[in-house]
Amino acid sequence: MSEYSRREFLLRSGLASASLLLPRFLKAFQSDGRAFLPEGNKRLVIIQLSGGNDGLNTVIPFRNDDYYSLRPSIAVPKTDVLSLSDELGLNPSLKSLKDLYGQGYLSIINKVGYPNPDRSHFRSMDIWHSASGSDNYISTGWIGRYLDAQCPDCKSYNAIEVDDTLSLALKGEFQKGLAVANPNLLHADAQKKLLRDLSANYTAPQSFDNPLDYLYKTQAETISSADYIYDKFKIYKSSTDYPKGEFGKNLKTIAELIISGMDTKVYYVSLGSFDTHVGQKGRQEKLFDQLSDGLASFVKDLQQNNCFKDTLIMTFSEFGRRVKENASKGTDHGTANNMFLISGALAKPGFYNDPVNLVDLDEGDLKYQIDFRSVYATILNRWLKADDNKILGAKYNYLELI
Repeated sequence: MSEYSRREFLLRSGLASASLLLPRFLKAFQSDGRAFLPEGNKRLVIIQLSGGNDGLNTVIPFRNDDYYSLRPSIAVPKTDVLSLSDELGLNPSLKSLKDLYGQGYLSIINKVGYPNPDRSHFRSMDIWHSASGSDNYISTGWIGRYLDAQCPDCKSYNAIEVDDTLSLALKGEFQKGLAVANPNLLHADAQKKLLRDLSANYTAPQSFDNPLDYLYKTQAETISSADYIYDKFKIYKSSTDYPKGEFGKNLKTIAELIISGMDTKVYYVSLGSFDTHVGQKGRQEKLFDQLSDGLASFVKDLQQNNCFKDTLIMTFSEFGRRVKENASKGTDHGTANNMFLISGALAKPGFYNDPVNLVDLDEGDLKYQIDFRSVYATILNRWLKADDNKILGAKYNYLELI
């Protein structure tokens, strides 16, 4: 098999090879726990706010009369805003973020986006996942390429998505992350006699020349990885009270893996849907309750186990919403948005840049000021100690955040 064919097989197979074996698993850890990535315990936790969160009702310009005139039904009343400065505050459902802000653990980046924005959920999410331009189509993700760049030859990977399927963001050309919703179920699947027998009776060739060899190789690595993760997962069981629901459960899983000493560098989890075309206020606030309560428990768990300072939490959404509310007391797809960074090691907590401008708009949408790839470049270079230029394919300005 040529090098080109091997790459094509890996890329096109996507979930196929793993789903034939274990649906939740994509690629394997080395069970000996060797650290292939740069030394240090820095880890990144990415929270995807799926569906296009309305940033204007997240970080609220409560002193701006235009905000209230453009949103007569859904604007958050001034008296309810959790004020952070003379001009800006948070949605009342984000109480834990206000606490983190007060402790110097939260950075808020306003007006984040990219040139020629796309308002399609799928395309814009692909752009954020791949870190591509709006006119470029890339089949790998920025975290996947981070794995490729840092660990091109090893069998292990260092990215876990707490879900049943893997996002594009974690798919590289050679390396892929792990999608696992429940480490216990993963281990139970790996114990099936048929899989164990197939693996035990297979002799690996010196070179993997056909797709079947790769399937067997992935199967063997899957089994060893399931054992490794299961053993680690038993080390620490959190006594912290997490909120009920999928998001709280997933954050608890991530905390237990981190505190158990996993070598994983990137964790990925989603919350949504924030696609609030109709009746936005109640839906968004319900999701914010989950986000706020989950983060409060997660940060507490990490702090109590001396893991918070080495953890960076990043939130993002594929786009913001339009400035003016629609006729259904909701908002339609927009462009620029805000991002949150949370850590015990921030260089610049608080607001990174100026508030949004509600007068100078682009056909009713906010104008972006900071390219989201500058945030990625900063995290890759300064937190994960990686070659951001190689991974992103271009040079982006670093932000003085971490």
